Amino acid sequence: MSAYDYLIVGSGLFGAVFAHEAAARGKKCLVLEKREHTGGNVYCEEIEGILVHRYGAHIFHTGSRKIWEYVNRFCEMNRFTNMPVANFKGEIYNMPFNMNTFSKLWGVVTPEEAKAKIEEQRGAARGEPRNLEEQAIRLVGEDIYRKLIKGYTEKQWGKPCSELPAFIIKRLPVRYTYDNNYFNDPYQGIPIGGYNVLIDRLLEGIPVRCGVDYLEERQKYRAMADRVVYTGQLDAYFDYAYGPLEYRSLRFETECLDTDNYQGVAVMNYTDRETPYTRIIEHKHFDFGTQEKTVITREYPVKWEKGMEAYYPVNDAANQGVYERYRALAEQETGVLFGGRLAAYKYYDMDKVIEVALEAVSKELEGE
Repeated sequence: MSAYDYLIVGSGLFGAVFAHEAAARGKKCLVLEKREHTGGNVYCEEIEGILVHRYGAHIFHTGSRKIWEYVNRFCEMNRFTNMPVANFKGEIYNMPFNMNTFSKLWGVVTPEEAKAKIEEQRGAARGEPRNLEEQAIRLVGEDIYRKLIKGYTEKQWGKPCSELPAFIIKRLPVRYTYDNNYFNDPYQGIPIGGYNVLIDRLLEGIPVRCGVDYLEERQKYRAMADRVVYTGQLDAYFDYAYGPLEYRSLRFETECLDTDNYQGVAVMNYTDRETPYTRIIEHKHFDFGTQEKTVITREYPVKWEKGMEAYYPVNDAANQGVYERYRALAEQETGVLFGGRLAAYKYYDMDKVIEVALEAVSKELEGE
């Protein structure tokens, strides 16, 4: 007889939600975490009294009242609204693209003037878009593409926009209002006290072992539970049998500065190609901090290699084909449930991760 009903590999949002819900249904769970802390990429650490998002900015937003109320069972959310700005060689523009952006760029005042300007520039890309560059120009015109999309995107993906598939940028948020709120979702905020509060509450009373690589001792750990919930990389689980899936990774440079306000906004994107980082995060603004010092993080996209953190799946046709082969193997694997962004090879917003975790629990346990 196994010691646990469920062995959950990974303590990010998917693993933590699954563990909480399974335990609430009377199941005995053990959580294994490869890192030395729980929470996956939403983990926060405190520096000079400032909560720092160690793995990049995480701003919770959702259109689902159900998911919003679920999260608020475990933590209280602040009123943070994401209003990033773009820095193109010292010129500052509001994002997403809205009337403030168009007014700064072209001197237009009315939505009609802005629409006419974009329409005038769309003609530079004719016919069915063959790549991201042509798709972006068709959507927002040449000026916005050259200043606010091209450099940032090429840094992010490590390739020229003319070599990137069009589907990456099929939809760009364009607003003909003076509204700087980046998200359209009605619910938005960041947990007061950081995401660790949320994760700790979800995992309360559930044993967690950190610094454990399940794949290195999978036979030992597999024998401990009836079922495994695996949230890591799908290709790694199958020992890269069909070769590694492609990802983009990130490198972070975090610095504490002897000033109370470095850039005046939580997230500033650097959209020129020459600046090596894509954005600077000033963490105190997530919590409306008034500390005497500030902490900033520069975010550098890098080519992913085995052993590095995988942040963004490269969901082009070739990689999706490889993923489908791994998914077929996963469907044949008995006693293992695969879930989360790495196992699904999909970029999920946080609310979607929680939603699919709740769905997985329902499918797994509510038929009993």
